[in-house]
Amino acid sequence: MIKPDSAAFISLDLGTSNILAYVAGQGVVYNQPSLMAYDVNTNELICLGIEAYEMAGKTHEGIRMVTPLVDGVIADLEAASDLLKHIFGRLQMMNSWKNSVVLLACPSGVTELEREALKMVAKDMGAGLVLIEEEAKMAALGAGINIDLPMGNLVLDIGGGTTDVAIISAGEIVVSKSLKNAGNFFDEEIRKYIRSEYNISVGRKSAENVKKEIGSLVKYPAERAMQVYGRDIVSGLPKEARITSEEIRNVLLNSFSKITDLLIELLEETPPELAGDIMRNGITICGGGAMIRNIERYFIDIFQIPARTAKDPLNCVIDGTKLFEKTVRRRLENGLYPKDEKSFLSF
Repeated sequence: MIKPDSAAFISLDLGTSNILAYVAGQGVVYNQPSLMAYDVNTNELICLGIEAYEMAGKTHEGIRMVTPLVDGVIADLEAASDLLKHIFGRLQMMNSWKNSVVLLACPSGVTELEREALKMVAKDMGAGLVLIEEEAKMAALGAGINIDLPMGNLVLDIGGGTTDVAIISAGEIVVSKSLKNAGNFFDEEIRKYIRSEYNISVGRKSAENVKKEIGSLVKYPAERAMQVYGRDIVSGLPKEARITSEEIRNVLLNSFSKITDLLIELLEETPPELAGDIMRNGITICGGGAMIRNIERYFIDIFQIPARTAKDPLNCVIDGTKLFEKTVRRRLENGLYPKDEKSFLSF
């Protein structure tokens, strides 16, 4: 007989760019890029995580690069299963997975069909109870917000594949929206800009590096330029160009306009009483996108309300799942999950 308090608790932040796994009592046991490399001929997994990331853009046609989760949704079910098996198999924790309580954090735009696909992968590996919570809710917890209070909080989670915005009050999401316009999209826009302005084709890793090094949303002191290297699209020869902070800022501002529009749509649907709370509490920004320079100033200038970046924006979601374990345990003890969701439990 497996009791609710004896089942292992495992949580996963299923990001497009990174996968994080947490095991109660052991902490974060996995934090790697969400990229895998397969042999085209044998379909065998060659490597994954940081090793696969280092190979990106440098492989031959005999290697297939796979991102099993795109926009927080399973794009390749077999690869997703391989990924989960690797995470827990390599760490010799498959016994912990069996009959465990597994919490998956996903974007708000995930459909019911996609949720079932995620659950199926976890259950096929032996998980007893699989729960799915929205990333924005977990990010709010991880950012230090007391979501149980009857008070409105606005969370903006800019990840690799999706941007999620949500109003949270009394422990649940009141209204939320999701947009497939986030870190990877910003990188792609930078690539397009360099190609059109300098006739240079650069890889996604190079574009990401440009974003991190000189990207900003508001002008900052001691701005600088940096060299980028790629292939001349006319001659095919190696070529370099000097890119300025102002150029990249204009690219990012254009991309962020869609996020601004999404926030406006969300606020238009927010109940008046909660809107008053938002004026006081402001916007809490999480995710990798929160690390772009002067992002708080950008939103303060537009909305005229406070904005802050979470202390550890990259780990807000996984930190939130850690805190949510207590809520899950309490609900299990009180029998609040449907019977088909806790069939592994005997009372």
